[in-house]
Amino acid sequence: MTSSSSPEHPHIPLPLKPIPGTNGFPIFGPIKDRYHYFYIQGRETFFRSRMAKYNSTVFRTNMPPGPFISSNSKVIVLLDALSFPILFDTTKVEKRNVLDGTYMPSLAFTGGIRTCAFLDPSETEHSVLKRHFLNFLASRHHQFIPLFRTSISEMFDKLEKELKNNNVANFNPVSDSASFDFIFRLLSDRSPNKNFISEGPGLVDRWLTMQLAPLATLGLPKIFSCFEDLIIHTFRLPFALVKSAYRKLYESFYESSGTFLDEAEKQGINREKACHNLVFLAGFNAYAGMKVLFPILLNWVGSAGEELHRKLVSEIRF
Repeated sequence: MTSSSSPEHPHIPLPLKPIPGTNGFPIFGPIKDRYHYFYIQGRETFFRSRMAKYNSTVFRTNMPPGPFISSNSKVIVLLDALSFPILFDTTKVEKRNVLDGTYMPSLAFTGGIRTCAFLDPSETEHSVLKRHFLNFLASRHHQFIPLFRTSISEMFDKLEKELKNNNVANFNPVSDSASFDFIFRLLSDRSPNKNFISEGPGLVDRWLTMQLAPLATLGLPKIFSCFEDLIIHTFRLPFALVKSAYRKLYESFYESSGTFLDEAEKQGINREKACHNLVFLAGFNAYAGMKVLFPILLNWVGSAGEELHRKLVSEIRF
């Protein structure tokens, strides 16, 4: 390891040191760390306590879900800005099947294929798919802002109506609907069916939940931790429970995204494979991110106080 350099602080080589930390005994070590991560310490304390214990921002540990879902839960944690960039060096870090960390959902959730997000950059298919995605999104650049304004305007109209009728409005469902509406309109060739737009967020939520449940906790009282751990962290949840939901998503995108699929065929990508990748891009990469971002953003803006609100009003109205 070497230190950073600047005119005030010349480059000084630092000695290499063994990475501290332990993975514990097979099976028992990962399960112990899983309980600390979810139930005993919680995520932030889990990392902070080990930073203090090893006096290092780089250390070895296990990450959920562990046995018996993931075959290898051993990781090296990077918690500082100096070490983190190594994750972008594809000559040192393999990206194959690691989107969800130490666990990869069944391929049944993505039509029996490894979508682009699970491919390593060294795999030829990764560059072909990624190039197609970026080219397609670039071709829609003129639609981003108009479509976003339309979806967000409709979202606030709905919230205003709820407030007027009920004196209270539930932001999250309306936000989810607006996010899904925006993404579908952007990626499709035609206006979405209203029934599908209203149903879509629920379909994606069910599909996402079954994949990501092993990486989360339900927040139940600790007395139920053993039961929860057995149900969602020990065995894979079956795709059969969301098979019909995924089929609806796939068929709707297949029928509505002819341009995307036609261009994929020209690049030598099978239409079915392209559509499964499109569903993943829309549901996992885009919708899931917006589903988290907007409620958090509104919460922080709402709780920031009158001074910020006045500045925003002045800026927006100007």
